[in-house]
Amino acid sequence: MTTSEPLAGTGPRLSSSDGGDWWLFRGDGERREVPFPAAPPWRRFDRQESATGDRVPYPRPYLIGPDEVEVVNAALHLRRPLLVTGQPGTGKSSLAYAIAHELALGRVLQWPVNSRSTLQDALYHYDAVGRLREATLRRDADGTEPDIGQYIRLGPLGNALVPRERPRVLLIDELDKGDVDLPNDLLTVFEEGEFAISELTRLPASHTPVHVRTVDPDETAPVTRGRVRCGEFPVVVITSNGEREFPPAFLRRCVRLDLPEPNESRLREIVAAHLGPDALDETDDLLREFLERRAEGELATDQLLNAVFLRKGGVNLDAASLLQGVLHRLGGAV
Repeated sequence: MTTSEPLAGTGPRLSSSDGGDWWLFRGDGERREVPFPAAPPWRRFDRQESATGDRVPYPRPYLIGPDEVEVVNAALHLRRPLLVTGQPGTGKSSLAYAIAHELALGRVLQWPVNSRSTLQDALYHYDAVGRLREATLRRDADGTEPDIGQYIRLGPLGNALVPRERPRVLLIDELDKGDVDLPNDLLTVFEEGEFAISELTRLPASHTPVHVRTVDPDETAPVTRGRVRCGEFPVVVITSNGEREFPPAFLRRCVRLDLPEPNESRLREIVAAHLGPDALDETDDLLREFLERRAEGELATDQLLNAVFLRKGGVNLDAASLLQGVLHRLGGAV
């Protein structure tokens, strides 16, 4: 492939010596099958088998100070939800995965909260329409009734409360984006560690346990007389970006952890942990630029990792030009 012919309407094309060799897409309309380089470690989506047999993401390095570790352990001992606050990019959501990995607790159960989220969504869903349709078809065919458990699926919170010898990790992400009443709705479940599936409580007391679907692929959970009650309270990690305040009754039942923005020393440790110690070579200008821009507005640590990864991959641009694309402010209009 030559690099001397001009792009239509754009002037001469960059040569390999000018940094064009890292281009996969060139914008010239020509079809090419180019080999894709390795993805950044934090953008891998393959899985490994955990100690519990679950398929989980490969562990990502997670650095946290001893003071923060103390708070996490307090929540684990007290069996209380951990309410994690901090600026974007401080590792609030990643903390749940770090806990699950270090304690071999399997796949993290995720509940991403938005303005339409309800407690019911997180506990279970009953497909009444699907069951009615199937019942009609079976009556016409052989007169049998479909198993109601096939039409009940536990949500992430409901699945976390299924009794087990070891708890599951539940990530309730960005609770502050939910309805104002949602934190109070969670209080009863957090305090009692159980909930009822009303469609199953109507069954006779002599009815055998009903196996319902879960958010874990191809797995079911037995439910007796319509009640799900945990044996070990799950490890609940709740994140908040501080967009609004929570009720005092809710805060009283949580252990609070505020993650600080990493300083320059911690940023160097994070870069080395994710990309190797050699990634710190010739990146002082990127660190300075990142710290200066972060002082002026919201920036996330993974934006710095993106810039260092590109620099390490041979992108020969000065720091200001390189960071212009990846170190954009997280707040304000785009």
